[in-house]
Amino acid sequence: MNLTDIQELDSIDPFAKHREQFQLPENKVYLDGNSLGVMTKATETRLQNVIQQQWSQDLINSWNDHNWVNLPQTVGEKIAHLIGAEPEQTICCDSISVNLFKALTSALTIVQAQDSERTVVLSTKDNFPTDLYMVQGVSQFLGQHRCQLKLVDESELEQHINSKTALVLATEVNFRTGRRINAKQLVANAHKNGALVILDLAHSAGAMPVHLDDWQVDFAVGCTYKYLNGGPGAPAFIYAAKRHHRTMSQPLSGWFGHARPFDFSPEYEPAAGIQQMLTGTPSVLAMSAVDAALDVFKGVSLEKLREKSLQLSDVFHQLLKTHDLDDVLQPIFPEQRSERGSQLSYHYEHAYGLCQALIQRGVVADFRAPNYIRFGFTPLYNSFEDIWQAAEQLRQVLAKNEHLDPRWQQRNTVT
Repeated sequence: MNLTDIQELDSIDPFAKHREQFQLPENKVYLDGNSLGVMTKATETRLQNVIQQQWSQDLINSWNDHNWVNLPQTVGEKIAHLIGAEPEQTICCDSISVNLFKALTSALTIVQAQDSERTVVLSTKDNFPTDLYMVQGVSQFLGQHRCQLKLVDESELEQHINSKTALVLATEVNFRTGRRINAKQLVANAHKNGALVILDLAHSAGAMPVHLDDWQVDFAVGCTYKYLNGGPGAPAFIYAAKRHHRTMSQPLSGWFGHARPFDFSPEYEPAAGIQQMLTGTPSVLAMSAVDAALDVFKGVSLEKLREKSLQLSDVFHQLLKTHDLDDVLQPIFPEQRSERGSQLSYHYEHAYGLCQALIQRGVVADFRAPNYIRFGFTPLYNSFEDIWQAAEQLRQVLAKNEHLDPRWQQRNTVT
C-alpha cells in the first residue's frame, strides 16, 4: 500500500467533508479521540454566544429564554439517537461515576425487591477502574449483605451468571485492549438467569452503532468527551429502560430530579421518568458545549461510520506490517474485526517513551499502564493520510530509538 492508494481512499471517503466541522490543529495527527475528542467549530460558536449574550446580557432570564433548564433532556435525546434508545430514556448529567452509582443502586433495588438473595454484582477484572470502584463504594454504602463485587476474566463473564447474580456490569469496548463484547448475547443470558445488565458505553457511543432498546439493556452510562467531542470533563449520560421507571429508585435525590422542583417542597417526590436521574443544577456552559458538538452527527449513518473506523484500523495495522513493526509492537486487540472497538492497542516494553516521542513529532496517541500504547480512530475527522503519516512517524521514531531518550522516562501526571 502506497501513498497514492491512501489518497484514493480519502477521495472516496463519505465523511471527508465532516473534517471541516472540527477545529483540527495544524501539523498534528490526532489519534487520541478515544480519550478526548476534538472541538467542533459549532461548539466554539455556541460557547461564545452563551458567554457573550446568554450569560453576559440575558443573565437569569436565559433559564427560560434560552431553555437552559431543559438542556439535560435536550442533549439526552440527541444521544439517545446514537445509542439506539427511544425517547424519554436518556438524560445528560453528572459524570459516569456518579451515574453508575445511580444505576447500581436503582438496579439493585429492582432485583432485590423480587429476590433478596441476589447480592452479587458481576464484572470483569479488566473493566475500567471507576466502574469497579463505584461498586466497591456501593458495597460499603449498602453493606455486603446487599452488594458484593465478583470479578472474573472477560472471556468467562457469561459463564459466571447464576442465581446469586443481581447485576452484570460490563463495558462494551474494553478501554485497554479495544475488545468489543457481544452485548446482545450477554443481556439475553443475564435475563435468562434473572439478572439485570448495566452497560458502559464510554468507548462505544459515537464510534459505532449501539442498540440499547433492541438488546433489552436495563441501564447504561457513557461519557460525552470521547467520540461525542463534548469537551474535557463534559457531563456524561445515563439510560434507563422505560420498563424500569416505575420501580427504580436512586438515593441522590437532588432538586432537579424532583417532580416539581420550583414548588420548593421540603419533601422529595421523584419525577416520574428518566428525569429522576437528575440531581443538582446542570452546568450550562458544559452542557451547551455538548449540545453543539452533537450536531456533527446529523444525517450520519452509524453503520458507515463503523465501516470507516474498521478501515482506518485495518490500514494502520497493514502499514505497520509493511514497516516490519508488527513483531516489535505486539497486538493485544482482537484479530476479528467485528470484535474490535475503534482503537488498536499494542504491548511494547517502552510504550510510554514511544508515545511521548510520537507526540513530539506531532502524532498524538496515548499510553495505558503498564506498557500499552493505544491508537484511537475517530472516523468523522481522521483521514487515511493521517494514518499514513502516523505509521511513518512511528517507523522513524523506532528506527532512531528516539523513544529511549531520557526525557521520556519520567511519566507525567496524566499519561
